[in-house]
Amino acid sequence: MTLSPEDLLQLMKARRSIRQYTDQPVPEATVRRLLEAAIWSPSAHNRQPWRWVVIRSDEEKRRLAEAMAAQLRVDLQADGTGEDIIAADIERSQRRLTGASVLILVCLSMVDMDTYPDVRRQEHEHTMAAQSTAMAAQNLLLMAQAEGMGACWMCGPLFCQDVVRQTLNLPADYEPQGVIGLGYPAQTRQKTRHPLGSRVIFR
Repeated sequence: MTLSPEDLLQLMKARRSIRQYTDQPVPEATVRRLLEAAIWSPSAHNRQPWRWVVIRSDEEKRRLAEAMAAQLRVDLQADGTGEDIIAADIERSQRRLTGASVLILVCLSMVDMDTYPDVRRQEHEHTMAAQSTAMAAQNLLLMAQAEGMGACWMCGPLFCQDVVRQTLNLPADYEPQGVIGLGYPAQTRQKTRHPLGSRVIFR
């Protein structure tokens, strides 16, 4: 069955970043459908540089949250941030990670991407891999919306890639880009967008 353009647009408009979830477990089959949707995204050279780590274990969520929180504390202390603000940021970060029914860590790998002898082109190739991975993550988020789930993209792992990689014992080529919290929504949220004309140049 073909989804009408209007139905697709309404699905996109209905998607929100949901950070509070019920206790209802997410079936493995649902997670697999989300990942199947993700991998049909376009990618640079069709190299499909995305890598996924599905975290269902409460213990693994806790370990990841604590490791990321420790690095967050170091970074904020180096910024001269007050302890009360640090404590609030850490509590919020850990709650979002441990409160999700499932975490999907979004990574990229450069293993199959092109290599260049100069820094300029190699940096662009890395950016292309990051763009490809982000588009795949968007597919996943839209599929989660279609499944009646709540999801939230969190960029924290980007700031502590080595910590995440070591905590989860990931392959060396996995570069964490973000983590998606998933679950059945326990909140509703409303958001607006800036007028289209304020963000577009037509020529």
